[in-house]
Amino acid sequence: MNPPTLLDYLDQLTRQGITHIEVDDDARSVLRELYTRGSARKSPSQRISPTPSIPQTPDAAPQPLAITPTGESPEEKLASLELIARKWQPARDLGTLRDTLVFSCGNPRAELMLVGEAPGYQEEKQGEPFVGPAGNKLNQILKAMGLDRSQVYISNVCKYRPATKNQTTNNRKPSAEELACLLPFLQAEIDIVKPKVIIALGGSAAEGLLQQSKPVGSLREAWHQFQGIPLRVTYHPSYLLRQDEGVGEKRKVWEDMLAAMEKLGMPISEKQRGYFQ
Repeated sequence: MNPPTLLDYLDQLTRQGITHIEVDDDARSVLRELYTRGSARKSPSQRISPTPSIPQTPDAAPQPLAITPTGESPEEKLASLELIARKWQPARDLGTLRDTLVFSCGNPRAELMLVGEAPGYQEEKQGEPFVGPAGNKLNQILKAMGLDRSQVYISNVCKYRPATKNQTTNNRKPSAEELACLLPFLQAEIDIVKPKVIIALGGSAAEGLLQQSKPVGSLREAWHQFQGIPLRVTYHPSYLLRQDEGVGEKRKVWEDMLAAMEKLGMPISEKQRGYFQ
């Protein structure tokens, strides 16, 4: 059997409903070289004028793939998006992710969206983001805000659990390549849900959304933007589980949640304002 060609791969993406692919400067150079070789083998009368290249600024970042789900309602669009994610060949091609998809949960019309990094052992086992000890901690935070999981939308940048050698219950952070590979799905989710506020939980989530690798401590206490939506960065619930009994880190997370509540226009009692002080 002949190995698949570039055209075969593009045809496969088209059947999956994908209309755009990422092309960086290196890929453009390869394509130009292939075009030049092909043109050189033709006679002058057979040559075709090349399509003008798209102007690129020196530091222009490659654009991720655009994914177009089908359906009318947010529920239908998210279901379509999940089906595409289950067959997402670029994720398979990485060879560093496990096979079980963990997509999202919660209200597809939520005003508040919470984004983590990637599923771990518990999430993969139950097929839902933020379950197990970290999920319980997140539920406690939401309860303190006067919310529960059914009222918010919860997702991850990476939709598959990052793999390790001889893996059992151990987890690892997703790589920048793994985050970038699955980021188009999160972008599509945000377009569908249209939240008023996004909270990035942890450094990897912030890296995937903001495209900058900085400590959470340097990114929190400020409003960022993602696709025109206010975004707040705070610590991951699992980080709080690793802390001592002191309330300092808990207060930092709570201050970020208070900022989100204020941005959403949610009522905040004096009791809530005084938590963990």
